[in-house]
Amino acid sequence: MTSVPFARRALLRAFVVSALAATAGLPLAAQAEDVLRVSAIPDEAPTELQRKFAPLGAYLEQETGMKVVFVPVTDYAAVVEALATRKLDMAWLGGFTFVQAKIRTGGTAVPLVQRAEDAKFTSRFITANDSIKSFADLKGKTFAFGAPSSTSGHLMPRYFLGQEGINPDKDFKTVAFSGAHDATVAFVQGGKVDAGVLNASVWDKLVEQKKVDTSKVRVFATTPPYFDYNWTVRGDLDPKIQDKLKQAFLKLDPANPAHKEIMALQRASKFIPTKAENYKGIETAAHAAGLLK
Repeated sequence: MTSVPFARRALLRAFVVSALAATAGLPLAAQAEDVLRVSAIPDEAPTELQRKFAPLGAYLEQETGMKVVFVPVTDYAAVVEALATRKLDMAWLGGFTFVQAKIRTGGTAVPLVQRAEDAKFTSRFITANDSIKSFADLKGKTFAFGAPSSTSGHLMPRYFLGQEGINPDKDFKTVAFSGAHDATVAFVQGGKVDAGVLNASVWDKLVEQKKVDTSKVRVFATTPPYFDYNWTVRGDLDPKIQDKLKQAFLKLDPANPAHKEIMALQRASKFIPTKAENYKGIETAAHAAGLLK
């Protein structure tokens, strides 16, 4: 099998997106039990999220025998709430969003898998301002984070700034929230802010796709590694379905032509099992940054 069938099925998926959004609002009894409702935190443009998910969704349909639908959401909080209220079965979450989901679901949300890259994730601090060469140079400057609930675009960068003696709320001239990683790059490249921060994976992708002018925008610092993204399911999802999903992710192999496109879009070398304990550090950082009470 090649990736061509996935691509064809992906095109069909675009036609059902509006119906999926409507489905999320229906009572649970009105939703078919053989439908797996999946979403993701909106850390990139909606069209990019759907492009990345389409081949994966087709693959998961094959592996589970269920219809898989992608339910777009407006913000990070909406993913957490939909998972907690059983309007979603599975979601792509950042580390901080998972912590929020764990708390919101009373500890029942189950993190199934993460990319190998997510066990040592980093954020990149970027600027187009020649005078900024270190964290100390950020004082008095304008700065952009991603979304408030973003692990790699806000929480962990804020935490590591604190480790460097920088308090964003006091030391920056202004603090903006772009809403997404690609938007942060646009803010910096367009001169809306002096500097910003985004996750390393999106930065690398934008550079590869030549969607950022690296003659103007450069990385001046990188955070230490931390755990980040994972695929999480609601705790009361049928254990047999949970296991099918987990095994489907674990057997994805970029050397397999049928999996190559999926893995490339997910920017993953492989998927590995994960557990809630991996995100204790994120929870500690969130409390330290005042983002969890």
